[in-house]
Amino acid sequence: MEEFETVEAEFDEETHVGRLTLNRPDALNALSDQLRQDLVAGLQWLESHNEDADGIALRAVVVEGAEGNFCAGADISEFSEASPGETSGQHHYEFIQEFPVPIIAKIRGYCLGGGLETAMACDFRFAHSDARLGLPEVDLGLIPGAGGVQFISRLANPSVAKEVAMTGDHLSADRADELDIVNRVYDDADLDEATREFAETLAAKPPLAVQAIKDAANVATQVGLNEGRSYDRRRFEPLLETEDHQEGARAFAEDDYDPEFRGR
Repeated sequence: MEEFETVEAEFDEETHVGRLTLNRPDALNALSDQLRQDLVAGLQWLESHNEDADGIALRAVVVEGAEGNFCAGADISEFSEASPGETSGQHHYEFIQEFPVPIIAKIRGYCLGGGLETAMACDFRFAHSDARLGLPEVDLGLIPGAGGVQFISRLANPSVAKEVAMTGDHLSADRADELDIVNRVYDDADLDEATREFAETLAAKPPLAVQAIKDAANVATQVGLNEGRSYDRRRFEPLLETEDHQEGARAFAEDDYDPEFRGR
């Protein structure tokens, strides 16, 4: 385990899964500048396990909050200290989106404002049935500043984004699931088990292909269909030359062969 001031990071060498815990429980894990910086530093520490590995070691990451809450949003106490136009720490959203392995947000308790934007920057969102999600910035006379409206417009549709952001209401996990803001909802210990199993399932897949799929899905939100299909083709052809493709093809042909994907 590696401990930062406001984040804890762990890497399981056996499963190839990393875990990041936002650790400001007294502030409901609100996003201070320090937490934003530590979140990036924690991801960088996890990624560093690939440097001397035989292939790609880190295959998936789970992000969660300490002591029952994911993240209650931005630390409002720091707003008055920011200069106009200052975006200190904002890049953690882009860092998550561009991170080379899939990231799963495991959501309990409050997931509001910048906390929800952080979760939506992740590739997947698994929520506890008691979680509460929302974009309350409107009640401060603000717009969600890190892409909340954009994220929901893409995950659901612009009308849903307007409803969530204009009302500032807290959504139940089930309602967020109906609106396609979260992927799955679970009760109690089921959330831990389901998230762990899903992360390990992703970690067992060919990592170069998983990375390419993540990139392709991100590109799909930015370009038209034909350009997106061209991008997919460009990513497809190099994968034909990888050892992982050979492993997968052998496993497909031989029922009793258990492939070992290394990211090469």
